[in-house]
Amino acid sequence: MWASGRHFDEATIGRIQGAADADPCLSRRALSRQVCEWMDWRSPSGELQTMSCRTALLELERRGALRLPQATTDHAFNKPAAGVAAAAKPVCLPLPQVAASLSELGPVEILAVSSRYAESSRVWNHLMGAYHYLGAGPLCGAQTRYLVRCDRHGWLGALAFRSATLRLKKREEWIGWSERARRANLGRVILNSRFLILPSIDVPNLASHVLSRATEQVAQDWEARYGLRPVLAETFVDPQRFRGSCYQAANWELIGHSAGREHRNGKRCEGPKDLYVYPMARDFRQVLCREPERRFGELPRPSAPADWAEEELGALDVGDERLRERACIIVRDFFARSRANIPEACDGSIAKVKAAYRFFQNPRVTMDAIVLSHAQSTVERVRTHPVVLAVQDTTDLDYTHHALATLDLGPLRSPDELTVGLKLHETIAFTPEGLPLGLLDAKCWARDGFEAQKDDHRPIEEKESFRWLESYRRVAEVQKLCPDTMLVSVGDRESDIYELFEQACADTPEPKPKLLVRAHRGRQRRVQDGLRVGGRSLWDYMARQPVADHYELLISPNGNRRERKATVAVRYARVKLKPPADRKGGPDVWAWAVYADEVDYNPAEVKEPISWMLLTTVETSTLEQALERLSWYAARWGIEVFHRILKSGCRVLDRQLGNADRLMACIAFDLVVAWRTQWTMAHARQNPNAPCDAILTTEEWQPLYAAIHRRSPPDKPPTNRQAVRMIAKLGGFLGRKGDGEPGPMVLWRGLTRLPDLVAGWKLALQFGLGNRVGP
Repeated sequence: MWASGRHFDEATIGRIQGAADADPCLSRRALSRQVCEWMDWRSPSGELQTMSCRTALLELERRGALRLPQATTDHAFNKPAAGVAAAAKPVCLPLPQVAASLSELGPVEILAVSSRYAESSRVWNHLMGAYHYLGAGPLCGAQTRYLVRCDRHGWLGALAFRSATLRLKKREEWIGWSERARRANLGRVILNSRFLILPSIDVPNLASHVLSRATEQVAQDWEARYGLRPVLAETFVDPQRFRGSCYQAANWELIGHSAGREHRNGKRCEGPKDLYVYPMARDFRQVLCREPERRFGELPRPSAPADWAEEELGALDVGDERLRERACIIVRDFFARSRANIPEACDGSIAKVKAAYRFFQNPRVTMDAIVLSHAQSTVERVRTHPVVLAVQDTTDLDYTHHALATLDLGPLRSPDELTVGLKLHETIAFTPEGLPLGLLDAKCWARDGFEAQKDDHRPIEEKESFRWLESYRRVAEVQKLCPDTMLVSVGDRESDIYELFEQACADTPEPKPKLLVRAHRGRQRRVQDGLRVGGRSLWDYMARQPVADHYELLISPNGNRRERKATVAVRYARVKLKPPADRKGGPDVWAWAVYADEVDYNPAEVKEPISWMLLTTVETSTLEQALERLSWYAARWGIEVFHRILKSGCRVLDRQLGNADRLMACIAFDLVVAWRTQWTMAHARQNPNAPCDAILTTEEWQPLYAAIHRRSPPDKPPTNRQAVRMIAKLGGFLGRKGDGEPGPMVLWRGLTRLPDLVAGWKLALQFGLGNRVGP
């Protein structure tokens, strides 16, 4: 459960409740200090964030998760310190009458109020209480107050800065930061909450002069007190009372208006206010828009998830528990009716449809956040396997047929084809047997031009091919969290990039994932071969190696290509790869090469014989190891099946959400749903005799059994194989002897019908019709 930007799991809540119950006299202030110490909840200056913690505890109590000690009305911070009782008396200050120019006024001082017990604090409170229409406060959160005076006339005014407003639509649009950047950097924005020049002071330009001086001084004072230097100041001006001339003269910028709505705490707003901002650093926008790096293992996962949806999205980092709950509802609906559009997937409920569209419009909901939450669960599954293949690949999402209804799309292929859409690059974890464990990474983007027309001599960071290195680095993060698992990054010919091998072979103390890629003949890889100048072609060098054995590969169907068995001649050797021509001076990299070349095939039947040149950083010094590398690369076909499920099963190409950002957020849910479907099919095939309760709940397999067999379901669940074949029969699978096992599409169609069976079954039980199941 989240509150005040912190996650409170069941163990933490139980510990807090135990401390509150153990000491009935424990104050909420003391309890908040304990909680801050347990959670290491500190400000940038190192102080405990007790006020934020107390707000979080009150929120948890409101939700019914906690029972806090009885609140006391005699707060310690309201009592004067020893020896300052006399300072609590109210002050009475004369109102100076001044009419002069700024130069005639003399030097103006801006004095910081050091403590609430100081004499200057009583003066500040008196001036604000007597002459400012909002009064003296209280001011919320971090704050610093100032008094304005001159030697000749005394006090001239006062002002204050405090923590910035939590959310402002116009401010967020003007800054252009993301939700994660806002949450991370909001502490660098401060609010000028009070500004007063005494009504008897008639000095032109004094107000703008004080504002300019104060914004310079507050940056240093704020950093000294709170350990964080502000880079932007904001303020509100009531247009019914003031014109904001002093802010404009001090170079503050008017960027819009506040909403003027009633607050959730019941406090009414007097109407929209003018919103002014003042940059306090030249690079303020760059500082504020900098997002903290997302890392695996940092997001808290639910300790007891209710179902698979909560397990995958329970760690969704969007700062709002309600959004996480809505995400779980949406992914369940998408999985139940994967081929449906959003209104149909939401059961036609107007409320659910509106909630879904608002969810995707929320700027906090991004593909990165959704995929990262799912990836947290993937990492936990990866830990349980000794070897995991991190397969990465790119696919095109073609939205040309409804391009007019979606903004911010980009070109896909050549200029002559006039196709637009999005590029999608995923990294999926598979076991060597082909069981999909989940996504580790996914990037989606729209091209801003045609890649083929760009300069090939650009740095790798500016090319689309950099996505292969980004994926490898994400897998490297997972490798650090799973030291007992060997992760192998697997890619097709497009991933044959010298920089990728250079990074995988770099000498670093940290554990790194291995690499297995299929070499691209067009790259013209050369290897060191004795004293031969410039080396020898990789293909020429491997063709000269002796054949170690002949191996039979099962080639999966693809388009018009039928499934077949191919006999390949296997060669393997260790090679030293030379850097390409555009990387002269780069280091040579060592790798093992496995060459599988198809033999004894009929040219009339086989148009594209198998010719795989695999390069790997995994030691391959025996025939058994070479055959294992071939089987690993063959498992890469799983990501092709995933793409087929995503496009044909989820019908992701039919999504229409107005712009690319919303579309990407929706695609992220389709990615999770596609993985879940593929996992269901693969898990059932690999564990055919296990009970089906791992893939179906009791309320799902019972109506499924009754619908297929036309009789009451048994007490024990059927096996995985039986359940899958029953689901496939709902999708049109005949199940004859020669039909083999059902494929992903027929299984997908069956899954889309299963929710209707479950709903009908529940209605039958509700109205007492459950005993009538049968012919």
